[in-house]
Amino acid sequence: MHEVSPGASLAEKVEWLIQNLWPADAEPPRNNVDAAAAVARATGEEISSTTVWKLRTGRQENPQLKTLTALATFFGVPIGFFGFPSEAEPIGEDLTLKAIRRDVESGVIRPEVLRAFVDLSPEARWVVDEMILAAAAADRRRTRLDG
Repeated sequence: MHEVSPGASLAEKVEWLIQNLWPADAEPPRNNVDAAAAVARATGEEISSTTVWKLRTGRQENPQLKTLTALATFFGVPIGFFGFPSEAEPIGEDLTLKAIRRDVESGVIRPEVLRAFVDLSPEARWVVDEMILAAAAADRRRTRLDG
């Protein structure tokens, strides 16, 4: 999981939602067909797998409002998440915390690790910060090479 930056493209935001805030009560998608079907079932708004593919790959940067509304409803995020950076930044920060909380609750992130991080000295925390950022950058590079 990585934080979605306020200046992220629509494709990056949609992909971040799929990877980090997929609803727990929806079957995880194996492909864009599954993702489109899950959104349609949950919201009643028909979205084609082609639309999902275009959104995820950046081939559609200006979707219809009803499409964005359906995505916002499905993922439980404010529509402003898809908006301008000044509006999206605080929402993105809140969503990152929501994703972390969900990962702690599901056991993906151990609570004792977060507690230990908070207890570190500022110098040690800086070292851990740098390691996490380097690992995230390496993971993104690997994902781009594999995908």
